[in-house]
Amino acid sequence: MRPTGRITTAALGAALLLGCVTAPAVSDPAHAKRVLVFSKTAGFRHDSIPEGITAVRQLGAANGFTVDATEDAGAFTGKNLSRYDAVVFMSTTGDVLDAAQQEAFEGYIRHGGGYVGVHAAADTEYDWAFYGGLAGAWFQNHPAIQPATVNVEDRAHPATAHLGRTWERTDEWYNYRSNPRERAHVLASLDEASYSGGAMAGDHPIAWCQEYQGGRAFYTGGGHTKESYTDPAFRAHLLGGLRYAIGDVRADCRPENGYSRLFDGTSASLDGWKQAGPGSFTLSADGTLTSTGGMGLLWYAGRSFGSYSLKLDWKTAGDDNSGVFVGFPPSDDPWSAVDNGYEIQIDATDVPEKTTGSVYGFKSADLKKRDRALNPPGEWNTYEIRVQGERLRIWLNGVKINDFTNTDPARSLTDGHIGLQNHGAGDQVSFRDVRIKELPGKGH
Repeated sequence: MRPTGRITTAALGAALLLGCVTAPAVSDPAHAKRVLVFSKTAGFRHDSIPEGITAVRQLGAANGFTVDATEDAGAFTGKNLSRYDAVVFMSTTGDVLDAAQQEAFEGYIRHGGGYVGVHAAADTEYDWAFYGGLAGAWFQNHPAIQPATVNVEDRAHPATAHLGRTWERTDEWYNYRSNPRERAHVLASLDEASYSGGAMAGDHPIAWCQEYQGGRAFYTGGGHTKESYTDPAFRAHLLGGLRYAIGDVRADCRPENGYSRLFDGTSASLDGWKQAGPGSFTLSADGTLTSTGGMGLLWYAGRSFGSYSLKLDWKTAGDDNSGVFVGFPPSDDPWSAVDNGYEIQIDATDVPEKTTGSVYGFKSADLKKRDRALNPPGEWNTYEIRVQGERLRIWLNGVKINDFTNTDPARSLTDGHIGLQNHGAGDQVSFRDVRIKELPGKGH
């Protein structure tokens, strides 16, 4: 709610910025990021592997990380793996590591290492349960190479933030032996009606991420064809997965199920919303809401909520101010939300109790956790705001940063509306994908 800010709307698309630096186990700003691409095959060998390795090398050169490539499983020792922030399994197939090498890789992941699986990485190490959990699912079969529609489910993760709500592309589309949705966070899925041979009963994840036993994992089912690695959209997809795996950018990779969208990026989904006060939000063709004009509040008037998990994605361009309001009564006066509800702040430049992750004016976030979790201006962030009873908890990019209980008799979180602030003419903040899941009533 501070009075001034700076104007600029961050350009949408694949703006691939370099963020903070994190080693597999310890954050170290002096540590140069390093990636190992592993492409050993003991089964079918994809002729696109050289193009995949070249693409990762080029992405590394353009984005500040070093890339080594090998087909020697002897590289999987504890000492050698500790040099790398992520290991890419580039269309590996079959049993490629012995027991000692598997043990070394397990230790690497458990000490904070990153994993990127590309395409046939899911056709690898079927007798190694740890690897199956890390990859998320094993390959079952595939139909012929053909075009398909990819539904982009998460548009904040760096692997998919540059995409629209759907992505048309041609590849070899794997069916998997199990659905990873319950244990991993699905970033994109296939529309099985858009192609022939889909065999996952209409719920067909094709790219996902997860935190796994201390490490970070990203998998994409794309990448069979040589052409994938010269396609700008796929290269940006691969780079986003790499940036997540090496700890260059943060994302909420917890499983996400049971949410319904209050705003899905379409104009029709704004029917339940009302604008209070001056200013407004502009809806772009890619489904992003951006604030403009004077102070006001876009609030969901369709109904109030009493116990829920609210998730949404947001981005600033710099020193821009905004917030998410919860627990306020219906009103066409935006100050009613200020006086009767609670604001979860977005601006990262104010005093602790009025900065990102704070319950504005009431309780600061855990600043150390907040700073580690926060992506810089120009990058998307994800909030989870969980309200149960009078308890309000906040997660930023999957990290819990605040836990607040209302004791003000003049306010109550047990029933109220939610809203997105357009703070003022000098502040422009973007929002995407507002979704909610109702929860049991008592905080726990």
